[in-house]
Amino acid sequence: MIKIGITGGIASGKSVVSSLLTMNGIPMYTADTEGNRLSDTSPVIRKKLMALFGEDIYVNSLLDRKRLASYIFSDEDVLKEVNKIIHPVVSKDFRAWVRQQRVHMCGIESAVLFESKFDKLVDIVLLVYAPVELRLTRAMKRDGATEADIMKRMNRQMPDELKRKYADFVIINDGVQALMPQIDQFLKFVAF
Repeated sequence: MIKIGITGGIASGKSVVSSLLTMNGIPMYTADTEGNRLSDTSPVIRKKLMALFGEDIYVNSLLDRKRLASYIFSDEDVLKEVNKIIHPVVSKDFRAWVRQQRVHMCGIESAVLFESKFDKLVDIVLLVYAPVELRLTRAMKRDGATEADIMKRMNRQMPDELKRKYADFVIINDGVQALMPQIDQFLKFVAF
């Protein structure tokens, strides 16, 4: 089975590209969504996060994401510790999910594909690229966040220029170039 890793910066359009691939019969595992689910349900993650932050990091059996965000966005070392807790569980869950797929191709969408080492789990890396200014506008509108907040989040991710070096294929999502012809090109590329 061919496993595709889809990555790109904040508001680059990863989810749009993932949806288009899903419409073409390629199931997608969304690392953010599944990471959130696992943060609420995994006893391993719960135990380790509670050891790191205290029991009140969970409220009514759910992770207090706002509280967690306040810790990780103010301290790079805390972010690294949290990632060391969550990423291995997501990686294991993705591998189990892949084993359940009955198709010739599937994918994982992750903004931090390289940083989390999820790229080691896939055969092909697809980068969704959009200019920083456009991503900034999209993210501010989508998240209702300030430019400073979005820039802070962007600066914590690997730069797209570096991701481009490691990507096997790049889709440009700049609002000018049509996505479907690029998706078709990508599907021909992965079909070898």
